[in-house]
Amino acid sequence: MQRRTFLLTSAAAMAHGSVLAQSAAWPSRPVRLLIGYPPGGSTDVAGRLLAEQLGRRLGQQVIVENRPGAGGTVAASAVARAEPDGYTLMLAASPEVSIAPITMKAMPYDPVKDLQPITLVGQVPFVLVVNPSVPANTLSEFIAHAKANPGKLNYSSFGNNTSNHLAGEFFKSVSGVQATHIPYKGSGPSITDLIGGQVQYTFDTPPAVLEHVRAGKLRGLAVAARERLDGAPQVPTFAEAGLPAFSGGTWFGLFAPAKTPSAVVDRLNKETVAALNSPELKKAFSDRGIIASPQAPDEFGRFVQGEVGKWKDLAAKVGIVAE
Repeated sequence: MQRRTFLLTSAAAMAHGSVLAQSAAWPSRPVRLLIGYPPGGSTDVAGRLLAEQLGRRLGQQVIVENRPGAGGTVAASAVARAEPDGYTLMLAASPEVSIAPITMKAMPYDPVKDLQPITLVGQVPFVLVVNPSVPANTLSEFIAHAKANPGKLNYSSFGNNTSNHLAGEFFKSVSGVQATHIPYKGSGPSITDLIGGQVQYTFDTPPAVLEHVRAGKLRGLAVAARERLDGAPQVPTFAEAGLPAFSGGTWFGLFAPAKTPSAVVDRLNKETVAALNSPELKKAFSDRGIIASPQAPDEFGRFVQGEVGKWKDLAAKVGIVAE
């Protein structure tokens, strides 16, 4: 009996030692970074910028693999099923992590249970912009105007159940504004009709709207960020403008499959945070309207849970139905 116990204990110790040895040797070959969108979009751009810096720090190439489809969930599902050895990662955006659970009836993975958070990478906050014909120069004036004209204002989005549609519904929920949602097929048509006056306001990213704000074609009232944007220092944050409860935009985060060894997670976090804090990557992100936002794994995990919970609560409140 003692010999059997000794053998079992020895086998367990050897297995544990093997995992530690593999983790210590990681990475010994190139690492794949899956992105759930086509080349050229903001998630892809952020992923490629990060992959270059991360590869240098890891001493192995980080290969970006675009696997678009179903709002990013195709790539996320592949990562959730991948071997948890640190060689398959994902730069995920908010749609496939926090929005898909309320818009998809049959989720192929659980973003909280099946994905290991490494770090928040970057945030692209939404800016609330209005057509200049709207008689409001501040957020408080806009809310007062909307409340005085319930149901008469229209806001545009990229389409039904997209990130800025949900941001628009969340804004209505926390501000008490009543307005009508007008879905479009993407940011371009939405902004075109906003400038033309067919709709009165929208939420969109800094690269999409700031040029029009500077040209006087749109008026920026608030940005959903912790600090004012370098490219639009005149636009206050929502907290400064009196609505701290509002948050909206998209974000990018680095994930691995669940059960990835803690030593690998810690190394990934350490090197990614260092890359995000480097002046080179911070500037490259800032030039593209992305705010570098590194976090510890547990902090990022809490952030993800908070985002999932926020949109689930909103869906229940406003009647968003999964399709």
